[in-house]
Amino acid sequence: MQKSIWDKYAQVLVDYSTNVQKGELVIIRAGSIEAKELVKSVYKRVLEKGANPVVRTSIGDLAEIFLKYASDEQLDYIDPMSKMEYEKADVFISLGAPQNTKSMARADLTKMAKRGKATKQLSELLLKRSANGEAKWVIADVPTNALAQEAKMSLDEYSEFLFKACYLDLDNPVEKLRELDKKQSGWAQYLNNVKTLHITGEKTDITFNVEGRKWISCSGLNNYPDGEVFTSPVENGINGEIYFDYPQNYRGNCANGVHLMIENGLVVKATAEQGEEFLNAMINMDEGSHGIGEIAIGTNDEIQEITGNILFDEKIGGAIHMALGASYPETGGKNISGLHWDLIKNMKNGGKIFADEKLIYENGKFII
Repeated sequence: MQKSIWDKYAQVLVDYSTNVQKGELVIIRAGSIEAKELVKSVYKRVLEKGANPVVRTSIGDLAEIFLKYASDEQLDYIDPMSKMEYEKADVFISLGAPQNTKSMARADLTKMAKRGKATKQLSELLLKRSANGEAKWVIADVPTNALAQEAKMSLDEYSEFLFKACYLDLDNPVEKLRELDKKQSGWAQYLNNVKTLHITGEKTDITFNVEGRKWISCSGLNNYPDGEVFTSPVENGINGEIYFDYPQNYRGNCANGVHLMIENGLVVKATAEQGEEFLNAMINMDEGSHGIGEIAIGTNDEIQEITGNILFDEKIGGAIHMALGASYPETGGKNISGLHWDLIKNMKNGGKIFADEKLIYENGKFII
C-alpha cells in the first residue's frame, strides 16, 4: 500500500528528525485542528516505534485572549505541568497550523515582551537539554489557508511549495536531506577554523568574531524544512551595521527595512521603514534581547521568496539571517533571552562574505 504524503512526512519527523526510540516520552504539539492529519500519522508512527506519545492541541485564539486579559501575575506564571514536560520529555514534535497569521498583530507589545521574558526559562531549559543530548525536538508546519494567503498563493500552490521545500515530492526525502548535510558539513568544517566573518552589502558592513564557536549544518533535525549553516558569534565581538531588505515577520507582526547599528555585540540603534515600534519593543524585551544569538547562511534552493513564515523564509537559498536574542549552547553561545528573532537579508544583490578576509561567498552562493 502506497504511503500517504502525511505518512511520509511523519516518518521523516519521527525516524529521521528526532530518531524516536522505544520507551521515550514524545510530546506532539499541534498548533490547531488543521494539523489533524499529520498529528494522526505522527501519533501512529511514534506508537510503531514503541514510544509513548502525548498530544497537546491548541485552539487558535487562546494566545490572543491570554495577552488581552492576563494580569501581570498571570503573565509571569509558568504552569507546573508545562514545566514538567520541558524537564522530563525525551522528544518534542511541534506542528504549526495557523488559522490566522495576524491574530497577534494588535497585541499589547508590553505584555508580549513580559510574557516572552517569563517563558524564557522554558526555552532555555529545552536548549540546554538538547545541547546535552537529553532531549530532541523538531518544528514543522502543515499547509493552511492562512499560510497560503500570507504567501500570496492558493492552498494548492502553497501545499506544493511546502512539500517541495521539504523534499516530500521525492521518493526518499531523507536521502536528499543527508546529501544536503554532506555538502553543508564541508562548509561548516571550513568555518570552524575561521576567526572573523565579515559581511558586506547594501547598507551593510559588519564583522562577527566567531573564533572558537562551532558551526552546525542543519538538515532536518530541528527544523523541517531545513537548509542552513549557523553559529552563535562571540557575544561582545560583533560590530558594524546591517540592513535587512526582506519583510521581517515575528509573532503576527512585521517590520520592513530594518537597519541595525551594533557595537561590541549590542544593538545600539534600530530603525525600520515600517514596524519600528514593534522592532524596538522586542529588542527591549529583556537584557539579552539587545544581543546577537545567531548568524546563519540559508541553503535551501527550493525556497526563493519570502512567504511570511519564518520557518521557511530563514532557509532561503541565497540569503543570510541574523537572530536577535538567545543563542545556541551547542555552538558555544552564551546569550540568554526570551527573544530569538531571525532577521533575513537577501545576498543575491551583491552581498559578500569574507572569512578571515578571504572571499568565500558572493551573490548568494558559496565560492569555496
